[in-house]
Amino acid sequence: MSMARPLRILLAAGGTGGHLFPAEALAGELVQQGLEVHLATDARGMAYGGAFPAQERHAIRAATPSGQSPIAFLKALWALSWGLVQSLQLVRRLKPDAVVGFGGYPSVPPVLAAWLLGVPTLVHEQNGVLGRANRFLARRVEIIATGFMDVKAVPDAVRFKTRIVGNPVRPAVLEAAEISYQPITTEGMINLLVTGGSQGARVMSDVVPKALALLPLSLKTRLAIVHQARGDDLAVAKQNYAEAEVTADIRAFFDDLPQRIAKAHLVIGRAGASTVAELGVIGRPSLLVPLPGSLDQDQAANAQSLARIGAATVIPQSEFTPDRLAALLERLLSHPSELTDSSVAAKSAGISDAAARLAYIVIDVAGLGKKRSNGL
Repeated sequence: MSMARPLRILLAAGGTGGHLFPAEALAGELVQQGLEVHLATDARGMAYGGAFPAQERHAIRAATPSGQSPIAFLKALWALSWGLVQSLQLVRRLKPDAVVGFGGYPSVPPVLAAWLLGVPTLVHEQNGVLGRANRFLARRVEIIATGFMDVKAVPDAVRFKTRIVGNPVRPAVLEAAEISYQPITTEGMINLLVTGGSQGARVMSDVVPKALALLPLSLKTRLAIVHQARGDDLAVAKQNYAEAEVTADIRAFFDDLPQRIAKAHLVIGRAGASTVAELGVIGRPSLLVPLPGSLDQDQAANAQSLARIGAATVIPQSEFTPDRLAALLERLLSHPSELTDSSVAAKSAGISDAAARLAYIVIDVAGLGKKRSNGL
C-alpha cells in the first residue's frame, strides 16, 4: 500500500524582507512538522539570499499597479495577468493542499489561481493596516491571519475571517530573545543601533550623526554606535559620523542583526512589520520614524502598537531633526530606568510563537482541502 504524501503548502510572497521573513519563519515551522513547502515569488524573491526552507522556488511575473501613468498601469496589469496564467499552471501541477499569501502583488496571482481552482487559501497581514494585495484577496480567502491586534482597512464583511497570530520571526530572532536587557550603568557604554529597514533610510544617515554631535561630552564619549545604512549612503554616513567625532560601525548589511538588537540599549529605526515584531520578541526600547508618504500609512500604525504601551517613542519624519533627536536622546539616555521600563513593555507585546500559531491554522485549512478532495 502506498504511503500518503505529506501535506503540500505553497507560500506566495512579495520579494522584500517584510514579506519573505515571516514566510521563511512559517516555512521552517511547517517543514519541522513534516510538511512539504514551495515558494512562489517574483524575481527579487528568487534572488533572496536567505536559507528559505522550500523544496522548490517558483518565479511568478508580477508588478505593482500604480497611478503614475496609464501605460505603466496597463503594463502592471499585463504582468499580473501573465502571472495568473503561470500560477494556474503551477497550482495544477503541484496540487497544493493550501496556498498562503504574505502580501505584495507577487502573492496575488498564486492565491487567486488557488481560489479559482478550489484550493483552500489564506493570507497573512504583517502590518497594522491591511495592504492592497491582501485587501483584494480578502473576500476570496478562508482566513486572514494578522500580525497585530487591531488591523485597519479590513472590510467589515470579512472581519469575521481575521485571526490574530502575530508576525512569525526567524530562528535567529528567537535565539536573540533569550538575551536579557542590560540596563545602562552610570559610567558604562551606551549601545545604540540605527537601522533603516531592509531598504535602508537616507534620513538616518543624515540626522542621527548630527544629533549625536549635539549631545553633552559626558554622553557622547560613552556611545557605541552600530548603523545599518543603504549602500549608496555609506560614504555620507561615515563622513557625518567623522564630523560628529563619534565612532560607529557602519555597514550596508549585518547578517547578525537580531544579536545587535539584543545588545542595544536603544534602537532608532523605521517601523516595518518585521522590525516591530523583532523589537517585541527580543524586548528592546525604540525610537521609531515611520516611512512617510506611503499610501496605507502602515508603518505609522505599526509604530503606534508599541508607542501605546510605552515601548517606543514615535517621531514623524517631518519632525525628525538633529535638534529634536538630540533633546530626546539626552532625556532618554540620562534616565536609564525609562528605557528599562520600555524594554519590559516591548517584550510584553512580542508573540514569540507566531510561526507555530500560523502553522496550526495553515494545517487546519489544508486539512479542509483534503476533506474536499476526498468528497467528505
